[in-house]
Amino acid sequence: MSSNSSSPAALQLCYENVNGSCVKTPYSPGARIILYAVFGLGAVLAVFGNLLVMLSIFHFKQLHSPTNFLICSLACADFLVGVTVMPFSMVRSVESCWYFGRSFCTFHTCCDVAFCYSSLFHLCFISIDRYIAVTDPLVYPTKFTVNVSGICIGISWILPLVYSGAVFYTGAYDDGLEELSNAVNCVGGCQTIVNQNWVLVDFLAFFLPSLIMVILYSNIFLVARQQAKKIENTSSKTESSSDSYKARVARRERKAAKTLGITVVAFMISWLPYSIDSLIDAFVGFITPAYIYEICVWCAYYNSAMNPLIYALFYPWFRKAIYIFVSGKVFSDSSASINLSSEQT
Repeated sequence: MSSNSSSPAALQLCYENVNGSCVKTPYSPGARIILYAVFGLGAVLAVFGNLLVMLSIFHFKQLHSPTNFLICSLACADFLVGVTVMPFSMVRSVESCWYFGRSFCTFHTCCDVAFCYSSLFHLCFISIDRYIAVTDPLVYPTKFTVNVSGICIGISWILPLVYSGAVFYTGAYDDGLEELSNAVNCVGGCQTIVNQNWVLVDFLAFFLPSLIMVILYSNIFLVARQQAKKIENTSSKTESSSDSYKARVARRERKAAKTLGITVVAFMISWLPYSIDSLIDAFVGFITPAYIYEICVWCAYYNSAMNPLIYALFYPWFRKAIYIFVSGKVFSDSSASINLSSEQT
């Protein structure tokens, strides 16, 4: 077996009898089944989990709030990753070949970058939203309105799409690396070689919003701690109705901030290995082993499947919405007005 695999005649090609075809290095049948199952599960969770989030927020009137509209748009970005990116990357990762054409390879890469940066921008705006909600909960409804949320959503989509399209459809990403790019992208390949300048831009585009989120959520939890101590110190005293209301609002906003903070941490943990690997790889001659690269990529992709699981664990309204959809109660005339929880989060 080993002597045959080392022989040039035993080399498998992505496209037999095609000059310039990439060499195919597939996994064993057992490993392929396991990888297809793992990657396929991620794609299914990303598609159906985020679809449930979007349908829940659109359908139930109680969930029509600026924050939830941002969450819905974030779910849309993750849904599109599950539809347009993960299935094709799954085939490429397992089969070690790209069977979908060069034009679609560019489109796929563009979607990959655009939707993932869109997720990052949504999370950044959500952190700003939560900061205002926790630090000034009574004034928050007048500051972060539906119109403001709409502007944030527009920015979160337009900037990543314009940036991604400009970089990958103009060919600017591999300036100075054309020979290496042509050598890597044989027939049946879909690898993007990005030069050092654009790698730095990509890393800054990831690092700066992440830094903003870390700073904001650090302040959020400091303020939340102070609020909790203040409420605890005044709990033995007679509270006015306004103080009681303010305490309930503050408690609700802190709970929402905690859940969305977990979402932000999950995003950064998922994407940090890929971002660091891409930055280092561009400056050391692209020597990252293929399996390391695939692990980093799929850790990042799997983030699109994680958010609905986080909502299911920490949001009672999402669990109840899932039950209503699965049980068929969603088809009743009054389903849109169902109260999903004792208080909206």
